[in-house]
Amino acid sequence: MSRFRAVWQASINATKKALTWNLEDLVPPTEKYIFNFNSKEELKRWHLYSDSEYGGLSSASLEVSDVGNGSKGIFSGSLSVEVSDEAKWNFTRSGFCGMRSKKFDGFIDLDSYDTIALKLKGDGRCYISTIYTENWVNSPGQLEDNSWQAFVFVPKDNWYIAKIPLDRYLPTWRGNVIDEKLEMNPSRVLGMSLSVNAGGGVPGARSGPGDFRMEIDWIKAIRSQ
Repeated sequence: MSRFRAVWQASINATKKALTWNLEDLVPPTEKYIFNFNSKEELKRWHLYSDSEYGGLSSASLEVSDVGNGSKGIFSGSLSVEVSDEAKWNFTRSGFCGMRSKKFDGFIDLDSYDTIALKLKGDGRCYISTIYTENWVNSPGQLEDNSWQAFVFVPKDNWYIAKIPLDRYLPTWRGNVIDEKLEMNPSRVLGMSLSVNAGGGVPGARSGPGDFRMEIDWIKAIRSQ
């Protein structure tokens, strides 16, 4: 009987251990890397855009610094509020550049996190962080992703970790804030972008046409509580 009890107790202990391991395995880590700008291969996950697509004269580039453990992404270029004489588009706003990630393979689930953290070295300008999620409104002929935006301002020439709570991202439509009470679905994130405009931003930030430069180390999702 004692031997039976010993085997039975060992079985219970093994079951408890398995259940505990599975529970811990299901709890996500406190932070999740989304992008790490440490190689040229990583930059292939992004593409550039600017007002030049519509006849503007702004330009941008995305490069990686010295390849190796200390590599960083460098998003730089020039902002212009002028419009080419050969522009075929009639648009009222120029002076913008951006880098947007290619769509994830499916989507990533950030529902367990509450903050986006970016390690950046800025130039005194204000940048815009955008999160793209699955569309909740399908207008006729419109299949664009939902976009949620927040300002990012970092001290000039110093590395800084900017932390943006997800609830600070505002719903936008083509750069304009939507005046509706909407909630982001962080479990269906399709991509991200960083952009810069010649105008706007936070008080005290550098603005206007001219050069821009921002170095990027990584972008993470973190759980602050």
